Amino acid sequence: MAPQSYTPSSGYNTPDSQLESIVPIHPTAVRRPEYIEVHSENTTYTDEHITAKYFYRGADVVISDGQFNVTPTVKQFEFQTTRKVAKTGYVNDSYPESPASYGLLQAHDDRHEWQQRVYAVRYYSCNKHQISWHTKDGIQQPNYIGSVLRASTVRIGSDPGTAKEVYVPICDVLPMVHPNDLVLGGWDISSMPMDKAMERARVLDYDLQRQVKPHMTLLGSPLPSVYYPDFIAANQESRADNVIPGTDKQAHLEHIRADIRRFKAENQLDRVIVFWTANTERYSDIIPGVNDTADNLLASIRSSHSEVSPSTLFAVASILEGEPFVNGAPQNTFVPGVIELAEREKSFIGGDDLKSGQTKLKSVLAEFLVNAGIKPLSIASYNHLGNNDGHNLSAEPQFKSKEISKSSVVDDMVEANHLLYKPPVPGLKGKAAKGEHPDHVVVIKYVPAVGDSKRAIDEYYSEIFCGGRQTINIFNECEDSLLATPLILDLSILAELLTRVKYRELSAGQADFAPLYPVLSLLSYMCKAPLVKPGTDVVNSLGRQRNALDAFLKACIGLEGNNDLLLETRIW
Repeated sequence: MAPQSYTPSSGYNTPDSQLESIVPIHPTAVRRPEYIEVHSENTTYTDEHITAKYFYRGADVVISDGQFNVTPTVKQFEFQTTRKVAKTGYVNDSYPESPASYGLLQAHDDRHEWQQRVYAVRYYSCNKHQISWHTKDGIQQPNYIGSVLRASTVRIGSDPGTAKEVYVPICDVLPMVHPNDLVLGGWDISSMPMDKAMERARVLDYDLQRQVKPHMTLLGSPLPSVYYPDFIAANQESRADNVIPGTDKQAHLEHIRADIRRFKAENQLDRVIVFWTANTERYSDIIPGVNDTADNLLASIRSSHSEVSPSTLFAVASILEGEPFVNGAPQNTFVPGVIELAEREKSFIGGDDLKSGQTKLKSVLAEFLVNAGIKPLSIASYNHLGNNDGHNLSAEPQFKSKEISKSSVVDDMVEANHLLYKPPVPGLKGKAAKGEHPDHVVVIKYVPAVGDSKRAIDEYYSEIFCGGRQTINIFNECEDSLLATPLILDLSILAELLTRVKYRELSAGQADFAPLYPVLSLLSYMCKAPLVKPGTDVVNSLGRQRNALDAFLKACIGLEGNNDLLLETRIW
């Protein structure tokens, strides 16, 4: 056998390696041109816009003496979507990479979300540079499995010849950012460079770490961030070596705003998405005169009030810069003053808390049981994990934020069925005032040995026919950050898209197109505790959240929402 030459490689030239000749681009990462065109009098295309008329059908219900009086309603809207995808930045507490088409900034405080930021960069790098790697099971190609936008499909109609339903990737319904085009950057209270953080996290296969390390090294260290020890666990203090100096919160606000502007200018971006993937903070107290209105909140920042949290400061900075802000953690970042400020500035916000594993499953199973006429009496959720998220959540104030986020997920499903659960009783106190509800317990423990591999155990104890009982136990093991990373990309891409969608209500005589309401409730599918327009109901049902997202995207091209009636299969 002839001797083979071997040139040591850092992996930086992996896109030209021999692996690329045998490993094609994964379908979830493939680029496709705009290939969906709706032929309808309700949909028009220009070089700049897709404009579509949409009939929003509903019903008004008036209850009088036990009688339900239902009046069908229809409102006509017109949606206008800008076809050119903005040059977008993702800011997430990591240092900006070399210029590209899009970008994202994240704010971190060095919990497992710091790991998520590292993973977002790693998988962005391996997808962008088409880096494949060896595992014990063979060659692994990069992909975006776990991304709702890139790896799931939506039904757009049926083939008239075969009657077979036709599905397309969600990301192809409207022009969206390709995740490989994101420019990444951000802040962190830890100065650890990205390549070293990757090694410390101990999640990725060594061969992948070896190949992406040069790309990670180029990112260097994150920008200094805000550190207010009262809001996160004391066990995080030893990592806080990269902080914006001083205690003047107004100065901190201006510093963050300057960072956003500089990142945008240096990378020649049209849009920056600021994403909080930092430590879970304790809940902020809602104090009249402090954070209850936009003006009071801005005044509290100027006076460096102790109840202004780091995440709220980042949200305010993003709003004032006119850039979308997404909260990926469970604390109440969006105090009333933040929401009012977003309304006033017409700047987009969304959250709260990434919904990746146990809670996503709970929102499916609880809905299934209630819709099947089965009555959950108790839901007990236990999980343990060993990453820095678990370390931070081992402190009681931070755990309470997570507990609130996880516990509210079944509320709307219970409220929707008063056959199984007694409704609230006006005028009473205690449980009767809130209505009947399953006992719901959430436990989170820090077990360093398991690292990022989170274990979740759920027990659903339910009442069935004639006093019978049913118990369902579920054990779920997952790599926490690998589930969360695609959601970060999805939320950022959706946020950018929604900045390009405008509407007008034709039935109300609205002449000019207007932006959507600042609270992006369409992001709910990826969030444990969805932020919604004040005064409206929160929808936690995963099926309803997904249907709403599908229906909205289809409405923007003049198609009706999903029609599971399938009438053509039920008639002659």
